[in-house]
Amino acid sequence: MPLNEGHEYREQIGPTAAGRTLLDYLSARYGHSSREEWRSRIAEGRVLLGGAPALPETPLHAGQVLTWLRPAWTEPDVPGDAALVVLYEDDELLAVDKPAGLPTLPGAGYVTQTLLARVRERDAGASPVHRLGRWTSGIVLFARTPGAAADLSRQHRAGTITKSYRALATGAPHSDAFTVRERIGPVPHPLLGRVHAATPSGRAATTHVEVLERRGVVFLARARIETGRPHQIRIHLAAAGHPLAGDPLYLAGGIPAPGSCAVPGDPGYHLHAEELGCDHPRTGAPLSIRSLPPPVLRTLQAL
Repeated sequence: MPLNEGHEYREQIGPTAAGRTLLDYLSARYGHSSREEWRSRIAEGRVLLGGAPALPETPLHAGQVLTWLRPAWTEPDVPGDAALVVLYEDDELLAVDKPAGLPTLPGAGYVTQTLLARVRERDAGASPVHRLGRWTSGIVLFARTPGAAADLSRQHRAGTITKSYRALATGAPHSDAFTVRERIGPVPHPLLGRVHAATPSGRAATTHVEVLERRGVVFLARARIETGRPHQIRIHLAAAGHPLAGDPLYLAGGIPAPGSCAVPGDPGYHLHAEELGCDHPRTGAPLSIRSLPPPVLRTLQAL
């Protein structure tokens, strides 16, 4: 892979970071790099506060804009064909089928090797309505106009956008249908600083689970989500005592393994966004978009 063009990472300093030095904040918040690596970047003028170079000892203030100018690098490979599979398209909307392993948005070392970059080669103005985890496959919906984006955002807040997933989970549930309502929010993580997991201090979340097929030590599940918290299905099935088969991060209870450096983008689990429903932003007519699950997530009778 050739070098990309580098990237500008930006964030706004929150009140909890106010008063800390720039170096202390970066080395604690972004554990993927050592303290000395952050010191070197600051010395090279690649870390800015309010658009100007800063010193390692510069105190932070709430509301400041922090920018890291990352130089060009070779992005990790992503699996799958680069061809974009379109599931639905009109003047307002574009729905595509994301392969497992392709990031939806820039992050974690990816900028050009993303679904967003591939979609914008086709439509430079398309904006994603939601996202999927890197190793989750299936439907991602894009708005092609500002009006469509605004209407779908309204539908999302109103809870009228429906999403259904298929997952391969571990264990033998007592019931063929159950609901999980564990709250989801950030918890400490040794590498990332924080990661979303089940926690009483998190935000409300609801997932309805249906057992489609039992396969001994694992089962095929359909999960319908009422909310869209990060990694919700992985966390909620784990919280119910049924982590996704092969999930390297979330244990029973919906929390990361103590001291584990596994991150949400690590592979191993099987999860697919199978169906999305909404009202068309221009006509108001019901719209249902479907994506065929990969073989491991189909019922055996369908193979």
